[in-house]
Amino acid sequence: MRSSASEGERNWKVRMSKRVLIVDDEENLRHILSVILTKEGYEAEAVKNGQEALGCMEKSIYDIVLCDIRMPVMDGITFLKEIGRGGVTPPLQPTIIMMSAYGTIDQAIEAIKLGAYDYISKPFKPEEVVLTIRKAEERERLRRENRELREIVNKDYGVNGIISRNEEMLKVLATVKKLADYKTTVLISGESGTGKELIAKALHYNGSRAHGSFVAVNCGAIPENLLESELFGHVKGAFTDAVRSKKGLFEEADGGTLFLDEIGELPLHLQVKLLRVLQEDEIMRVGDTKPIKVNVRIVAATVKDLPREVKEGMFREDLFYRLNVLTIHLPPLRERPEDIPTLTGHFLEKYRKRHGVAVGVVTHESMNLLMDYHWPGNVRELENVVERCVLLSEGRAISASVLPSEIRERMAYVPSEKGQKVETIDGGFSIKMAARAMEEELIRKALEKVGGNRTRAAHLLEISHRTLLYKIKEYGVNDR
Repeated sequence: MRSSASEGERNWKVRMSKRVLIVDDEENLRHILSVILTKEGYEAEAVKNGQEALGCMEKSIYDIVLCDIRMPVMDGITFLKEIGRGGVTPPLQPTIIMMSAYGTIDQAIEAIKLGAYDYISKPFKPEEVVLTIRKAEERERLRRENRELREIVNKDYGVNGIISRNEEMLKVLATVKKLADYKTTVLISGESGTGKELIAKALHYNGSRAHGSFVAVNCGAIPENLLESELFGHVKGAFTDAVRSKKGLFEEADGGTLFLDEIGELPLHLQVKLLRVLQEDEIMRVGDTKPIKVNVRIVAATVKDLPREVKEGMFREDLFYRLNVLTIHLPPLRERPEDIPTLTGHFLEKYRKRHGVAVGVVTHESMNLLMDYHWPGNVRELENVVERCVLLSEGRAISASVLPSEIRERMAYVPSEKGQKVETIDGGFSIKMAARAMEEELIRKALEKVGGNRTRAAHLLEISHRTLLYKIKEYGVNDR
């Protein structure tokens, strides 16, 4: 048993060590390099020509190859060409560093053109070899991280990562693929919670601007007196608190995409400035007199009826037509009920893993209630409901008892031209009473879930501790 454990430990060390193949016809140099690299924690192996190196690479995986240029049988240049022609098919392609004596520098440059990472001139110091290898490893680490980042971005924001079986949504995704590479302004419309920012990110990360920044701003969330400075920046002394110059979001998004959410909330005087950006590709910082060129793609989103806003004088007509070059409309969740089971399953898996709970299924009764509900908050509301149900559920299934009361009572949201009506099937028509009952029940269940810890319950309910104490007193939760 002791011998087996020791062997396993040795194998683990071999796997964790970086493997270097030394290719040089000078036996003394091979020995020196092997000693240097072994001291630095590498596993070194040495051969005397390119032919032997190809044979080794057919059988084993190497992270780095240190290869001389001038050798008998097969020199370094021929060795590189053989690898390029597919003469060796290792599972992982190593980083190749050439070694060149004086007079072979031109050949070393040729080697780089053939795929070598770098070259070291002979004679060299031990630290020079180690430094070059470390730089090669850092480059490979960055490449790996970039590949992983691209995979994450594609998973989270890629068109293929947007879940839908609805025909209209599938058309939207096809449109996103077509528009992703272009700089043309896109206007996304749809109700709150339908995923407008997700579509904007898909446009950015699936196109030629993916290397640039994606900057999002909600035009209705920033006070009007600060919005101009946030968007366009300011120079030192432009106003009382401008103690230093500051870049705006347009400059931050240079080379990338600026997502202007709730564009219908943009004040009229800033609409003029935005129109200039779209026409001239330049901005003016607050307090400055010199324009700054920017290369930014604008993706705007709105829940408002912009043509109506134009007629009522609340939105500039010329800006509307500039924004309305290409439009994408996202249908509300109530118009794509076939997506509810799929989205529910997706969010259930997401929050089950995040919170480390055993909940893994939705009961038939619960799914029927989710399908019957009209989802005024759309996909965002569904996601929030699923997360709360995951946290409040006992056992492995989301039962109807943990659904919000408005869903259990099959409360339906019905839009009308004059506003929004709420109609219930199983209860009364009072929104106020339904909201009160839902709040009281959620507070009770949250407190039960965390064993009466009010701080954790407030965090679970996404309200302040003070608000929770007030509602506990209002509903008399402690009295029951």
